[in-house]
Amino acid sequence: MDRARLWLGLLLPLVAALDFRYHHQAEMEAFLKAVARNYSSITHLHSIGKSVRGRNLWVLVVGRFPKEHRIGIPEFKYVANMHGDETVGREMLLHLIEYLVTSDGRDPEVTHLINSTRVHIMPSMNPDGFEAVRKPDCFHSNGRENSNDYDLNRNFPDAFELNNVSRQPETVAVMEWLKTETFVLSANLHGGALVASYPFDNGVPATGTLHFRSLTPDDDVFQYLAHTYASKNPDMKKGDQCKNKMNSPNGIINGYSWYPLKGGMQDYNYIWAQCFEITLELSCCKYPPEEKLPVFWNFNKASLIEYIKQVHLGVKGQVFDQNGNPLPNAIVEVQDRKHICPYRTNKFGEYYLLLLPGSYIINVTVPGHDPHLTKVVIPGKSQNFSALKKDILLPFRGQLDSIPESSPSCPVAPLYGDVPSHSAASKPSLFLFLMILFYILFK
Repeated sequence: MDRARLWLGLLLPLVAALDFRYHHQAEMEAFLKAVARNYSSITHLHSIGKSVRGRNLWVLVVGRFPKEHRIGIPEFKYVANMHGDETVGREMLLHLIEYLVTSDGRDPEVTHLINSTRVHIMPSMNPDGFEAVRKPDCFHSNGRENSNDYDLNRNFPDAFELNNVSRQPETVAVMEWLKTETFVLSANLHGGALVASYPFDNGVPATGTLHFRSLTPDDDVFQYLAHTYASKNPDMKKGDQCKNKMNSPNGIINGYSWYPLKGGMQDYNYIWAQCFEITLELSCCKYPPEEKLPVFWNFNKASLIEYIKQVHLGVKGQVFDQNGNPLPNAIVEVQDRKHICPYRTNKFGEYYLLLLPGSYIINVTVPGHDPHLTKVVIPGKSQNFSALKKDILLPFRGQLDSIPESSPSCPVAPLYGDVPSHSAASKPSLFLFLMILFYILFK
């Protein structure tokens, strides 16, 4: 089958080569529509909403089953141009789209990726801001905010303190989008620095702020994800190439230790959407001259592809009752790695847990029953673009009552106010850092 696809790929129509320049809304739409038309078997184009000025927030899905979720196929997403004057990520995602669709059936690695993943790509979350820039500037312009003068990366609910701002149409659209898919891994692309930043962006003493950082229960995974991207980028992995005195060894940094940020999107994704997200700063200059775009593409192409592959880390599966019925909204978490909003199965009873190789105890909890513990051992290498598959059959007798929706137990409000300050997240992590670095170098 794969050999047949490789031969078929030689006969597929090609999108007109995307040139290296900045593409405004009409040009971007034309390109995305051409891709969706010419590669309809592996792409699906749709808008998740509109900006303040009525511009579509386009998302292109790339995958062998692009129009519908399939059991066991993880959902990945890239989002760029949240700040309208940070432009490199927008163009990188357009070139990534072109590379993916034209490589399907030609490049075995990309073909496997498309067969095993649904990749959602939003090239511009703030199209109004991009169109508002009249005089590009390296450091700041009037295009950073949306048309209502709101910074969209300060506009999400915050788990650490009240973020009482007016939710913008672009923000609301993304929040609703996150409810429609089981996103597992994500990145948002920015400019103005050269670093991979990982959660948390905000924090409290329980997450380590007394040590000038704010760490998640999955800090080992986040450091690994950030290293994965940075290590493939020749400039980013050197650290502090922008000469801004940032303490970012090997090109990664904890968001809070860089600077605290309230209402950021990456924290919202991780806490409320069960989606691991990092922030990628791709250029020292926010709006660099377009003749530099080929260099940015050459430096980021391998990183963009390698990062998508990480959606297949860890373990995945479905939770069933004794009668073989999939159970939605069952809590599925690793013992001693609990999230402030418990991670739950989706409507198909599926769960996805991003984990590094090792031995773990998975705790499955449903109302009215004792926790069900399952041991898993995740091997050192991913299983050919697939996480370790582990379905869980709960040994409950009789008909299991339907599990209530999870939203009442996880309100969109500050959640970390009463967490004890002796959390493991605040402990020193030198050993953890060395372990992750060893895994990256020798995997």
